[in-house]
Amino acid sequence: MSLGYAEKLSYIEDVGNVGMAEHFDPSHVLREKIERLAIMIKKSKHLVVFTGAGISTSCGIPDFRGPKGIWTLQREGKALPEISLPFHRAVPSMTHMALVELEKAGILKFVISQNVDGLHLRSGIPRKKLAELHGNSFMETCPSCGAEYFRDFEVETIGLKETSRRCSDAKCGAKLKDTVLDWEDALPPKEMNPAEKHCKQADIVLCLGTSLQITPACNLPLKAIRGGGKVVIVNLQKTPKDKKASLVIHGLADKVIAGVMEQLNLQIPPFVRIDLFQIIITHALSNDKKYVNWTLQVASAHGQKAALPFIKSIEVSFLDKEDYKAAVLDRQPFRLKRRTQSNKAFEMVLKLNFGDGCSCLSVEFDVPVDFSASTDCFNFDKDVIFEKLRDKAILESKSGQNAVIERKTILTAPRSNVTAYAIVTNVVQYNKTCKAMFNGDHKKRKASVTGTGSSKKRSKMSKRKSKS
Repeated sequence: MSLGYAEKLSYIEDVGNVGMAEHFDPSHVLREKIERLAIMIKKSKHLVVFTGAGISTSCGIPDFRGPKGIWTLQREGKALPEISLPFHRAVPSMTHMALVELEKAGILKFVISQNVDGLHLRSGIPRKKLAELHGNSFMETCPSCGAEYFRDFEVETIGLKETSRRCSDAKCGAKLKDTVLDWEDALPPKEMNPAEKHCKQADIVLCLGTSLQITPACNLPLKAIRGGGKVVIVNLQKTPKDKKASLVIHGLADKVIAGVMEQLNLQIPPFVRIDLFQIIITHALSNDKKYVNWTLQVASAHGQKAALPFIKSIEVSFLDKEDYKAAVLDRQPFRLKRRTQSNKAFEMVLKLNFGDGCSCLSVEFDVPVDFSASTDCFNFDKDVIFEKLRDKAILESKSGQNAVIERKTILTAPRSNVTAYAIVTNVVQYNKTCKAMFNGDHKKRKASVTGTGSSKKRSKMSKRKSKS
């Protein structure tokens, strides 16, 4: 990265309209507006949603211009929000998941986001129905073949720079690039063109949690008006586009959307996060052929050198305790080297201890090992397995469910057996919260300085916006 976190923040000083006052519609007015919005959405033929940082504040990710926003705190000389949850473990908000249900119901046609937190994609919005104008902190793209790679870790660069990984397509292999724009970067046509197209087609553009001040993105919703459509704004602060909107709602995005879903008789689906990892056992005969020298590695599904951010440590034990010594792997790469007799089978037990932000503390796996036996190779349909894991997690209302999705043998020396796993690491139910939020008394939002905090990507993003 060209500049560090603190250096980048120094560019914020000239940003205007920070620390904007929050406004809350009175409870009875808010209800009337929510009912009106629900009717508009029900009648809509081409609904487009345009989102900003305000829809992710309930996820613990600070906004920019609110009382506790990044720009506001910086201007006031105050410390930025402390990180209590890793950025890569942020969970989609009620609003994110409501949009998923509206898309599945055929009501929502397209989502345009200014956020780089990746939560729309992680929540389940199809990539083809999403434009991420400023990029995605967890996405890499191949400049040669166009392939995209959605990671479980935050990509280390911004500014469309080369990363440390390559395209996995054997016919390509080009160096990958990050997708988050720096301040001098123009909005990518790949994202901007479909966004413009859908705004022109829209009969409603619903703006959620955005101050609508960052050009050229803020002018996209107005294209709907030129085509006879309407703009609806849901935000806690006033925006420069309020006068052009058919409806302006001052309220929390989650509360407004909860009310809309209630009116439409639609349920907000649970969020189930499924993460991937692989167990790799590499082995080779000793020179005298009496022993097998082997290495166990628990690695990221994104590559052996990639970070495995959701696992904190691994406890390795053996059922045959007399011949094998247990071990604790507490730093990455998670790797263990051992030697065993070439004709002896054994069984390992791996206890994976998960990091902050995972709703299960640990999971145990039995790993049978027999170097004299052949390994069955297979590659299951990942979508089918993911769906079964989701259904089971929702039914049991807990995480930890797992399944093998692929097993393969790499014959080049040293020989390796690779088994890929999928595991549920988060389950979040929203319906009870939704009803309580919509039916409960209106309470002004409490300013919070805890959460996932601001990643370096968001800080760098803020500078790009400040230049607009």
